[in-house]
Amino acid sequence: MPELPEVEVVRRGLERWVAGRTVTEVEVLHPRAVRRHPAGGADFAARLKGQRFEVARRRGKYLWLPLAETGTSVLGHLGMSGQLLVQPEDAADEKHLRIRIRFAASDSDSVTGAVGTELRFVDQRTFGGLSLHDQTPDGLPDVIGHIARDPLDPEFDDAAFQSALRLRRTTVKRALLDQSLISGVGNIYADEALWRSRLHYDRPTATLTRPRSAELLGHVRDVMNAALDVGGTSFDSLYVNVNGESGYFDRSLDAYGREDEPCHRCGTPMRRRAWMNRSSYFCPRCQRPPRASA
Repeated sequence: MPELPEVEVVRRGLERWVAGRTVTEVEVLHPRAVRRHPAGGADFAARLKGQRFEVARRRGKYLWLPLAETGTSVLGHLGMSGQLLVQPEDAADEKHLRIRIRFAASDSDSVTGAVGTELRFVDQRTFGGLSLHDQTPDGLPDVIGHIARDPLDPEFDDAAFQSALRLRRTTVKRALLDQSLISGVGNIYADEALWRSRLHYDRPTATLTRPRSAELLGHVRDVMNAALDVGGTSFDSLYVNVNGESGYFDRSLDAYGREDEPCHRCGTPMRRRAWMNRSSYFCPRCQRPPRASA
């Protein structure tokens, strides 16, 4: 699933192309695309028509478009294969187009005579969708009010995270994927940050000193910023920005997906282990497993 960098790339595209646009028409083309909106597709379309989008926002892997002066927002669930694409109105429909949102003509369109654009939600596997939600006083959709801030959030509290991390009776990778502790980190970037930190994924969090936890958090930020610089990680054609372009960070990965390839640091073949219905990739030399307790 897309992680923070991939979702942030989409958010930036929406900020550029969708913020300030007024919705004139909504077509819901597949009921599963609005299954998280209990009132159904007709209600979703009716409530969205005539509304103006504000600047897209994100917390961790969650993305939403606030509606001006309503106290509500459109929450986007990308799921495994969801895409939010900005397309010319006359572009051919994608095979898996699920929702179409048309906008009033912009001033620049009127002056140049250019074809207008529309926002399309495309989802091959139909695990994602769009839904309308009331906002909390902090401006979050109410269903994600429990999600912690992410490490790229200017208001992220490093000291509180480090203290909470050491108090958790868990292992370090489980903690990184705990969205109530720190949001936005998924399997790919957890493995990358742990490799950079020389930490094994099963290291107990209680054994991390404050300097080690600070170092880990720094590597989480570094790897996410590096991914953002190249548009995120695209392992297949489904992970794209709003213009349908793939990211290139998969070419720079040090751990994830590199089983049996030499470690970029010491040359030892990388290993993969099954972990919580996922895989963990690590260097057996640089990332020593924790000693078994007596």
